[in-house]
Order: sequence, then structure tokens, then C-alpha cells
Amino acid sequence: MRNLLALISLSLLWATGAWAQDIRNYPDRPVRIIVCVPAGGGVDTVTRIVANGLQQRIGQPVVVENRAGAGGNIGAEAAFTAEPDGYTLLAAQPSPLTVNPLLYKNLSFDPTQFEPVTIMTTVANVLLVRPDFPAKTAQEFVAYAKANPGKVNYASQGIGTTSHLTAALFEEVTGTKLVHVPYKGTAPALNDLIASHVDMIFMELASALKLHQGRKARILAVATAERIPNLPDIPTLDEAGVKDFVSGTWNAIVAPPKTPPAIVVKLSKEIGEVLKSPDVQGKLDKLTLRVAGGTPADAKAFISKETEIWGKVIKEAHVPAQ
Repeated sequence: MRNLLALISLSLLWATGAWAQDIRNYPDRPVRIIVCVPAGGGVDTVTRIVANGLQQRIGQPVVVENRAGAGGNIGAEAAFTAEPDGYTLLAAQPSPLTVNPLLYKNLSFDPTQFEPVTIMTTVANVLLVRPDFPAKTAQEFVAYAKANPGKVNYASQGIGTTSHLTAALFEEVTGTKLVHVPYKGTAPALNDLIASHVDMIFMELASALKLHQGRKARILAVATAERIPNLPDIPTLDEAGVKDFVSGTWNAIVAPPKTPPAIVVKLSKEIGEVLKSPDVQGKLDKLTLRVAGGTPADAKAFISKETEIWGKVIKEAHVPAQ
């Protein structure tokens, strides 16, 4: 028995030492970040900025791969089933990490099992309408929607995205009835808004601002507690009569389930340094994105809270499962 215990102890010591050596050498080959939205969207843009900085810090290529569809579920599933060795990560918007289990009946992954690495950025949502929409103010928009139930349609980046759920919440609190037109990402949704094929969208500020400034679409209100410095003349939805209406979105990096904690912590620290660099902060500032960062524990707590908030919206607004 003593010989057996000694053998087990030696095996554990060897394994620990070998694993420690692996951690010291990590990464020794390219890292892949799966982005679960199409190229050109907010998550994709931020991820490419971060990937470029991360590549410089770790001395290995960081490859961004877009695998979009099904509200982010296709990319999330690919990352979920990848080897938990730190060489495959997922960059995602809220839905596949929070509420998709409430919106899709047959998911092949459990978002609660991902290992959160960090929250990259956060950004406010705004009420954006097509350039020729008849309402010129947020108050007029609310009145128009109430007077025309079922005649105002709204685009979203897909089922379960914050653009979808924010509109569902808006319907609930204002007593309006809108028609949902889901798209596969930001770019196609905004293209149809610009072309006046859809009436409005709750869109994150980074993607909406240039369209507003170029008069290709109009921001009527911001879904924040206070006015945004870049848009001092645009009221909050609260000011427009939709009381205490606040909505924002974010994007995160997570790792497959059972990825070793040491690797998760290392990645979080490296990405945190990237986000704090003046070059990256300058690029994100131009996109009106706010750097989040934080530890894996911070990211886990943040995602858990967001799941609770938007899960409540889904239930109260009776958003149907697909």
C-alpha cells in the first residue's frame, strides 16, 4: 500500500510539474478567437483590435475566425466543443453567453460552463430610425408607435441580441406593438435601415453614430441614465417619457469549459494590458466604446448579472422561444 501511495504521489508531482511547464510555455503556437457574428459588426471590430494587440504581447499569431448564425449559437458551439487548452477562445455579444437558453429550445452548449476571461468593452444603445421616418423626435416616435400598432417594424442583429430584447422591453413599458425583423448581424440590419426597408433599431452607439452624423439614419434618443457627451442635443428615453429606460451592450472573451485557470488568468491579464494601451484606447474612443477589462471573476459576476436582467425581460415581455 505504501508503495502504491508513493507511486501516486510521484505521479501527481510529475503531472503538476509538467503542467506548470506547459503554463510557462503557453502559448507556443497560434491562438484562434472565434467571433460569433459576421465580419464588420461591433464585436468583430473590437476583437480584431484586441487580437492585434494580443498578438504583439504573446509573440504568437492570433487568428480571428467569424462563425455567425443562430443568434451567435453556431460560433459559441464551436468554441464550447474545442479543446480546453487556451488555443481556442470565443468573442461574443451578450446573447450566446446569457439568454439564448431561454430563446432556443435545442441548444448544444451550456453558456454557464464557459470560462469567462474578460469583458472587453461596453457601449450604450440608442433609438435609431430610418432617414425618412415621419417622427422627428423621441416623443413623436412613441406617439406614432402607439397610434399605429403592428405597423412599425424594427430590425435586430438576431434573436436574443440586445437590439431585439431592448425593443421587446420598449414594447412592454410603452404599451406599443412593433414587428420584429431579425437579421444575421449588425451590417445587414443597418443596410436595410439606411435603405428604409425597416423603420428602426435599438443599436449600440458605436455603429449608430457615424450614420447619424452622415444623415443616413437618425438617433432620436439614447438609452442611458444621462445624456451622452458626444450627443449633447439628443435626449434620453427617460426625458422622452419612457421612464428609467436604460439599455447597453457589451462583448466578452470566454474560453471553453475546463480550460485551466492559470491559462484563463494569463489571457485575462494580457488582454487587460492590451485594453489599457494608449493605442487601443484611442481606437476604441473613436468608436465611442468604453473599455471594461477586469478579472475572470469580474467577468463571471458581470455575465451572471446580465443574464438575470435580460432573462427577466424575456419572461415579462413574453418573448417566445424558437
